[in-house]
Amino acid sequence: MALSPRMPDLPAFEMLVAIARTGSLGAAGRELGLTQQAVSARLSAMEAQTGVRLVIRSARGSQLTPAGAVVTEWADQLLEVAGHVDAGLASLRTASLKKMKVVASLTIAEQLMPRWIVSLQTAATRTGREAPEVILTATNSEQVIAAVRGGSADLGFIESPGALTGIRSRVVAHDDLVVIVPPDHKWVRRSKGVTAAELSQTPLVVREQGSGTRDSLTSALRAVLGQDVEQARPALELSSSVAVRGAVLAGAGPAVMSRLAVADDLAVGRLRSVDVPELDLHRDLRAIWTGGRTPPAGAVRDLLNHIGGAGPSR
Repeated sequence: MALSPRMPDLPAFEMLVAIARTGSLGAAGRELGLTQQAVSARLSAMEAQTGVRLVIRSARGSQLTPAGAVVTEWADQLLEVAGHVDAGLASLRTASLKKMKVVASLTIAEQLMPRWIVSLQTAATRTGREAPEVILTATNSEQVIAAVRGGSADLGFIESPGALTGIRSRVVAHDDLVVIVPPDHKWVRRSKGVTAAELSQTPLVVREQGSGTRDSLTSALRAVLGQDVEQARPALELSSSVAVRGAVLAGAGPAVMSRLAVADDLAVGRLRSVDVPELDLHRDLRAIWTGGRTPPAGAVRDLLNHIGGAGPSR
């Protein structure tokens, strides 16, 4: 139920309690850092607002009316509860400075977050500060956006392209997608790679709907082949980069994956990359949060500053 306009604010109740405790408008003013005239004016405003006579003023001091005594008792209880709420909020603010819930897309969670977190902890130890606690959850980019927008995460990291509504973002890293196949795949023998059209018509091993990697590939294909391009039905649809990589090695079909996720496989020749000259498979990796253009103070800002994302907020 909404409070009526006759309900005074907390400072008014604090003033009434000070008058009751000191027995004087002047003494109450000194306690609150106000002049006697200011206390008198505020008391008159409070009485006018409530419609209740609260204090009898006289040359010998100030005395509560019977109604004023009752209101002062209520004010004591109200201010005690307000004090608990104020202390609780202070505790939550302190906790938010030291701990944060982070949700990141799988590629970022697996390939980048461990390095970022360890580096942040090392830097804090070196400077004698307490490193913020990071509680990390890995999922796809669509779910990251939902978690940040819904308030269950303080900070998110996504791979998916496109504009975001009601969310701030900052570029924190860059990545390239690569078409990968086993070493004996027929595409490896092609000197000019494959075309965008051929890739779109080939059944691929893909991540689930909502994956940033899958969305980035679709966006790249549409940029070349048009918005109405139809991609072939996936050979397999899997929920992790590890599973996609394993399926490609087993011969299930080509896949498009983050170079970060398959760098070791490419380096030793366990997997091979295939060029698609028409496609721009470069992508930005972004941090996302809600609120102002500047990331929230405390652990969130500490992590982002440490990562050193130089991209503009938008």
